Amino acid sequence: MTPFITQDDRAAWQQAAAAELAAILAAHPDVPVIAWTVTASGGSLSGQVLIPAARRRVLFDVWRQALGLDEVTETPSANSAAIYLHARAMRNGVPVSLTATVFPGAEVTA
Repeated sequence: MTPFITQDDRAAWQQAAAAELAAILAAHPDVPVIAWTVTASGGSLSGQVLIPAARRRVLFDVWRQALGLDEVTETPSANSAAIYLHARAMRNGVPVSLTATVFPGAEVTA
């Protein structure tokens, strides 16, 4: 057994994350698209909600529910001008996270 992480390990993790993304997108074709990143080293999958600020929280919540991410952290920026939303979970052995930056006063609620 090799005591360190190999390139083959990293490639397998990245392939698993890409396969999980394909499964997520196939299962939710009617949910508006967001930006997705498959990490190079850890095989993680990260979704970023980058639509206009007024609808970010709404779309974040839609994707959070679609992915079954129950725990959400909301971290205010130092000057409280922005709130950073983050949710994460393991899906089929792949770490999946979802993020969005929202701006109080610029959001719609429905």
